[in-house]
This record gives sequence, C-alpha cells and structure tokens, in this order.
Amino acid sequence: MVSAPSPVPLHALPPRTPRFVQLHHEDQAAVRDELLRGLRAPAAFTAPKYLYDALGSRLFDAITELPEYYPTRTEAGIFAAHAAEMAVRVPAGATLVDLGAGNCQKAARLFEVFKPKRYVAVDISVDYLRDALAALQRQHPALDMVGVGMDFSLSLALPAEALSAGDGGDPAPLVLFYPGSSIGNFTPDEALRLLRDVQGACARGGAGGGLLIGVDRVKTASVLEPAYDDALGVTAAFNRNLLPRINRLAGADFALADWRHVALYNAAESRIEMHLEALRSVTVRWPGGERRFARGERIHTENSYKWQVPDFEALLRAAGFQGTQVWTDAKDWFSVFWAQA
Repeated sequence: MVSAPSPVPLHALPPRTPRFVQLHHEDQAAVRDELLRGLRAPAAFTAPKYLYDALGSRLFDAITELPEYYPTRTEAGIFAAHAAEMAVRVPAGATLVDLGAGNCQKAARLFEVFKPKRYVAVDISVDYLRDALAALQRQHPALDMVGVGMDFSLSLALPAEALSAGDGGDPAPLVLFYPGSSIGNFTPDEALRLLRDVQGACARGGAGGGLLIGVDRVKTASVLEPAYDDALGVTAAFNRNLLPRINRLAGADFALADWRHVALYNAAESRIEMHLEALRSVTVRWPGGERRFARGERIHTENSYKWQVPDFEALLRAAGFQGTQVWTDAKDWFSVFWAQA
C-alpha cells in the first residue's frame, strides 16, 4: 500500500510573483486635455480619479484611520460580524476581483473565509498596486494573484488573461468586490452604467458569481461633513495634493497657498461634495491658456453619494442583478450588499 504524500508546508513553497496586466497607460496629451476642459468649464471641476497618485493613495490610507472617518471601520465591523453569512452566498473557489484595490487589505481579510481560487486586484494607481500586491503575495504564497492596472471608471473590460489560470478547466465563478462605498464617487446614472458592466463581467464566469459591495447610507450633515473635513487636516492634504498633480500633468502653476479644502453635504443630491476654494483672486496659467478664479470660487473635485437601502436595491435590479442580501451595522450608517448575477 502506497501512502499519500505529505502536504508541502507553505513556508517550503517557492517564492511566487504576482502576474500583472497593464492596461492603463497614461496618455499625457489626453490627460492634459481632460484636466483643462474641466478647468475651463463655467463651474470648474476635475475627475476624482486624479486624486489618487502614489501620494494621494497613501493619504487616503491615512484618512481611513481617522476617528471622524467612520466608513472604513463601520464596514470592517459588518464584515467581521457577518463574513460567515456572506460566505454562504460567495462561492468557494471563485476568482475574487477587487475593484479599486488600493493596498488590498480589505480583500485580504476575507481570504480565509471566502477561500478564493484566484485574487485579481484592479486599480488605476499602478505603482502603488504593484508594491501592495507583491507584499500580499508573500503573505499568501499559495494563492494565485494578478494585478490589473486599469481605469475601470471608463470601461470595465477585464482582460481574459487575468481571469484564467490557463489550466483549461471550467471557468471559476467571478465575484466582484467593491468595498468602501467607492460607488458613491459616481452619479446615479454613472453608477448604473458601472453596475451593468459589473453584472456583465460576472456573467463571463462560472455559475454562482455576483457582486459584494459596500455602500454608505444617508445621514445628517453633522456626521458626514467631519468625515470629509477632519480636524487633523489629512483630507485637506489629500484634496490639495491634486493641485501639484495638475501642475505636473497639465503644466499649470497652481500655488497651494492660494487654495483651501471645502467639504459640504448637499442634502438635495444626497451627496458629500469636495471642493478646492480660492482664498484670494488668482490667475492660474498653463501653456496656451489661463483662468482667473475670483476669491471664493471653487473647483469641484469629488462627490460621495449616500444611499437608502431600497434605492440601492432598485439600482442593482436595474443593472440586471437577480437578487440581493443586505447586512448593516447597528446604527444603520453603512450597508454591504450581495447581488446575485
């Protein structure tokens, strides 16, 4: 009788390197044109994706540790309390696709209970993602990991090479993971388009796939505004970091001393708005153009929409998902939704 071979301990496994698929290549001319279109608009604006360069990504990580910023710890509490229930819905052996992965830690905390076959981390901040994924692979050497550098705010076209292990077997279910209420950065119409893309991506995988998404809830301004304008000024630094980035990308001459961070709750639109406000009249110049900003004039840099549960469930149905399960915290401040594809 031949005895079964003993399992190889994880510490004896050879070092593994995450695969990486680079789809986001910064077209400097296109980026400059997009930024300048926003700066020339009657009400100046920029897309929130430009907040997340390497420094912006690290500043956002710091924001999540602030006492005023409840979403991260509230969502983490929901996962801690209900992960086992979620695992009943999330098929074991799935490919877990982490949208806006950042430092990858939110997904990593769920590996043990969800038991994915593959982890695919997607983020626009490519260098930051490479470093985070390399560190995570060392912690989980047996898990197949893939990084995808892409701007999924434009189109969620996940590359086939990131979703396949190349073993010729049946496709694994795809579970898309979108925590942190990042869906709030999109207008309702934009959110519907993205969720339709997500539903279509889930349909490409094996049976049982779906979306696990964190959604911030409607609350009073007294709770919401400090979360986006903390006493320590980290969120202000995160927002103002946009200005030197615009200078680099568009050749502008913004001076940090001329601008302050503003965060306010727009109750009519159910959203927090972040702006940069001119402290004095100032002319900003760039090659071939300029704009004069009056004192108090603002550049709208980010929205964070807040949702009621029935409204978000209706949005998921409109996107083509078949059924939902919702978990929330004791204060009804935040919810995590499972949407069956």
